[in-house]
Amino acid sequence: MHHPEQYHGTGGGCEEYRTLDRRRFIGMSSMGAMATALPSWFPDVRMAQSQNSARDIVVSVFMRGGADGLTLVAPFADPTYYAVRPTIAVPRPDSNSPNRGTALNDFFMLPPGMSALMPVYRAGQLAIVQAAGQRFTNSRSHFEAERYLEQGKPDDYSLETGWLARHLASSNPLDPSAPMRGVSLTNGLPRTMQGAPRTLPMPQPNNFNINTPNELALQRLFSGAWSPMRNAALDGLATVNVMRGLDFPGYQPSNGARYEDNNIANALRSVAVMIRGEIGLEAAHVDYGGWDTHNQQGSVGGVMASLMTEFSRALAAFWQDIMQGPQAVRVTLVVATEFGRNVRENGSMGTDHGRAGVMFAMGPSVLGGRVVGDWPGIAREQLEDGQDLRVTTDTRDILAELVQKRLSNPNQSLIFPNYVPRFRGVFR
Repeated sequence: MHHPEQYHGTGGGCEEYRTLDRRRFIGMSSMGAMATALPSWFPDVRMAQSQNSARDIVVSVFMRGGADGLTLVAPFADPTYYAVRPTIAVPRPDSNSPNRGTALNDFFMLPPGMSALMPVYRAGQLAIVQAAGQRFTNSRSHFEAERYLEQGKPDDYSLETGWLARHLASSNPLDPSAPMRGVSLTNGLPRTMQGAPRTLPMPQPNNFNINTPNELALQRLFSGAWSPMRNAALDGLATVNVMRGLDFPGYQPSNGARYEDNNIANALRSVAVMIRGEIGLEAAHVDYGGWDTHNQQGSVGGVMASLMTEFSRALAAFWQDIMQGPQAVRVTLVVATEFGRNVRENGSMGTDHGRAGVMFAMGPSVLGGRVVGDWPGIAREQLEDGQDLRVTTDTRDILAELVQKRLSNPNQSLIFPNYVPRFRGVFR
């Protein structure tokens, strides 16, 4: 079984994506279990409320590789869509094709691979943000686009912490006694979580362990160490004990939900176990790669169709299990990708790196059942550089609204430096 952040498709993506995927796996694995320390310039902040507040648990999902937003949420009513994608377009919802999409409204549709999310959308708990992305000069590079999205600030190589990490660092813990506040279902901490207090990477939480016999041995080992390092080690040991108390193999999802046996479903199932275990978890991060579909994209019946099916079914199971019924938990899930794809399909029946893509927000706190954002159009004269969907909603607008409204954190200038967000009414 692959780890959740690894590549899942069969096309392999471009050389930069393959290199970055290998580098990420090696680099993040070498970081070990300790969170990166916050920078020395970390300012005085107004700490977000603690356990007395109604803060949601946040789950961040990163679709690595640059997911094609024009397939994930296809604009079937735009007259240019079928002209520029003669072989990979999703059939109209009013067509006779067995692969036709399902209309969200009179303009956008979900392809068959995303149909598992229709009940969430119809329940008003899924908001889709079209033409979302980042505005910076070299957005076609996986490396830079991922870095800037995760750190919450473009064109800045001096920033080493992630946006979600800075939220946790500037908020009091929901449970001060909890040894772990955040978790990443990855080998090593991705940048989104770097700098977060009491946050650990766990690619397989059911097997999480550290090679130390007990707390006394750790105390002796770190007796003369820098106190944050010693405390992090002790928190790690306490987290091991907490994980051992959770029944991962025997977990029974609520409300008839069923998680399939694949990477993203297993990751979200593990998050569900930790949430139901009431261990004080406040934030979780999941990677799901393979979206760099340069060749044989397969929007209906190929690589991307398989990715979408796994993705949508996993999210739908998590929604049914955790966010519904009498035991529903205050959880908000947000999905982003580093960039979208070219509007026109290429000669290999795939799509190359583009600009704007799509975001998803899911949960009871979401004002959903709608597609949010200003549609810029995909006729040639409407495109950026004559080839890409223009960004009309900055990714940070959605993340910042989530942080302020659902995570009760007022420190916008710390979490998203040098940016004034425009809220889009996605969250209650």
